[in-house]
Parts: sequence; structure tokens; C-alpha cells
Amino acid sequence: MASISTALNGLLEEALQEASIGETTHFHWHATAVGIAALWQGDAPPGTPPFDQAVTEGLEVGLDLSREEREFHQVSDGLVLLFHS
Repeated sequence: MASISTALNGLLEEALQEASIGETTHFHWHATAVGIAALWQGDAPPGTPPFDQAVTEGLEVGLDLSREEREFHQVSDGLVLLFHS
């Protein structure tokens, strides 16, 4: 589930510099070339990736992520949950 791919992290970091497609309590949402990225917004990331929280909050910005593949990445901006088909 986790990945340390430098190339993918680079793509995510570039996409996170673009305007978000929405914001919820715990995430800033970004459309990327590899899927939907949810950037954690909080003091400290949780001990385990909060995928269930992201799926719930994604609905607030019109994203049904319940059937998507999931992975998480640590980038310079913080914890990113990536949802893709």
C-alpha cells in the first residue's frame, strides 16, 4: 500500500502546487495525473493513514472514492493519500 517512489512523489509534489479542487476539515484535495490526492491538514499526521476519513470527507467535495485503489505517500508538504483506479 505504501510507496517510496521518488518519481511518483515528484509528480505529487508538482500537483500539490496547483490550486486545490476542494477543502474539507482534514484535507486539501487535488486532481493529479495519477489520481486524486488528499493532502492531510492537521498538526500531526495520524499513526495510520486515515483512508476512511478521507472517503467520508471526499463526499463533501463531490468525490466518491469508496471503490478506488488507495495508497499513501510522504512528500515535502506532508502526508498524501492517493486514490486511483
